[in-house]
Amino acid sequence: MSLRASRKAQLLLLGLLLVLLVGGFAATSLVSYSTSRDSIRQNIVNTELPLTSDNIYSEIQKDLIRPILISSMMSRDTFLRDWVLAGEQDDEPMTRYLREVQEHYGAYTSFFISEKTHTYYQAKGVLKQVSEKEPRDIWYFRVRDMQPLYEINVDLDMANRDTMTIFINYKVFDYQGNFIGVTGVGLTVDAVVKLIDDYQQRYGRSVYFVDKNDKIVLTGVTGGPLGARAGQTLSAVPGLESLVHKLPKPQSGSYEYQEHGRGHFLNVRYIPELEWYLFVDKHEESALADIRHILYFNLLVCLLVSVIVLAVVYLATQRYQQHIAALATTDVLTGLSNRRGFNLLAQQAVLEAQRERSPLSALLIDLDHFKQLNDTHGHLAGDEVLRGFAKHLQSNLRQSDIICRWGGEEFILLLKDTGSSTARQLAEKIREQTENSRFPFAGVNLQVTTSIGLTELHDDDSLDRLIARADHALYRAKQSGRNRVCEETYELRP
Repeated sequence: MSLRASRKAQLLLLGLLLVLLVGGFAATSLVSYSTSRDSIRQNIVNTELPLTSDNIYSEIQKDLIRPILISSMMSRDTFLRDWVLAGEQDDEPMTRYLREVQEHYGAYTSFFISEKTHTYYQAKGVLKQVSEKEPRDIWYFRVRDMQPLYEINVDLDMANRDTMTIFINYKVFDYQGNFIGVTGVGLTVDAVVKLIDDYQQRYGRSVYFVDKNDKIVLTGVTGGPLGARAGQTLSAVPGLESLVHKLPKPQSGSYEYQEHGRGHFLNVRYIPELEWYLFVDKHEESALADIRHILYFNLLVCLLVSVIVLAVVYLATQRYQQHIAALATTDVLTGLSNRRGFNLLAQQAVLEAQRERSPLSALLIDLDHFKQLNDTHGHLAGDEVLRGFAKHLQSNLRQSDIICRWGGEEFILLLKDTGSSTARQLAEKIREQTENSRFPFAGVNLQVTTSIGLTELHDDDSLDRLIARADHALYRAKQSGRNRVCEETYELRP
């Protein structure tokens, strides 16, 4: 396989592995996210929002319904009824009574209006006389003529510099059931809004109230859904139009709606004491933000793990390819370069020598009578001799020199920056060292000699011509009786 084909196969493998890793991690993360999302949605709709509504309803009973109970108590108070039936002789007892109610129960205002005299009593004294001709007094006559015992009304409080106030107006009857006036207490709208804001902050939900006519009656400071303000109807709020058809009859339950592509979870609870609906609204984005962050974190971890795995695989394949390349250019028995490896290094050495005009010598070495050694002592003995001889060669060479097992019992050396005279000295050293060396194997000291052919690179030489001259010199050495060095200086004729 060529280097380009190998590189292409490596990239294909890495790409496939990347797709499998990222796809697997992403699929697992998305399935986990989807399962968690559905579980959270079910928990919000079936448990969390209803429980929040229950908690807020308990708070309302304490914070908003309590004034209704106070007004109800006042309407049945024997002192108030006896004082009215006695002819309202002295204003001070009534003023003191209303002031005591206001201070004891923490109401913003307290009042009583007599049907007989149309006098408006409050904690600071007599405020005025109500009249059907006065637009600001119409509420009294409306309460007098209505069937329910009380109403909740948002109006300006004349006794407190026209502060916007939530009044609980309760009808008062004598002991025979005759209507004798209206009493009650008031809370400032700001105080109620503050309560709603407290609910929203405490429970992390949007909280607002809607009456039976689909009108938003109370919201927090920032408004109701999508910033809707008190006085707007549900039909004016995107996504809530469908709920209009399910009201005004008391209909509690859980709902989901969309506004501008964003999901909302909604729990509606009817509050009979106020005759309002409590809306607890949770944005899907805030509900799922945590698991969405977990999803993004998981995908980031997936990417990092994939990158690390790909890096490890890349390095492993690189090392494997280098190992394969080394095997392809290395002789397994001796650890020296084989012919393929030699050709890669030798071609470059020849070009460098010609470019730099530096000497380059070649030694072609043959172990004498090696076949006879194999036949006598076996191929394992021959292998041991080849390994030992390769080590001797390496010990005599520089790191820049090129050494190769040419084939069988033949070896070739390329000596950089080395002329023929120096190369001959090295060749004689190798020959003498080999002749005097013993290679132990199976209790026997094996001995071999070498024949060496020597030549030097000419100006217009190619690698093939250089090796051919070295081979011819080796042939002469073997023909001359072996165990000797012969040099070939002339160009061979074709």
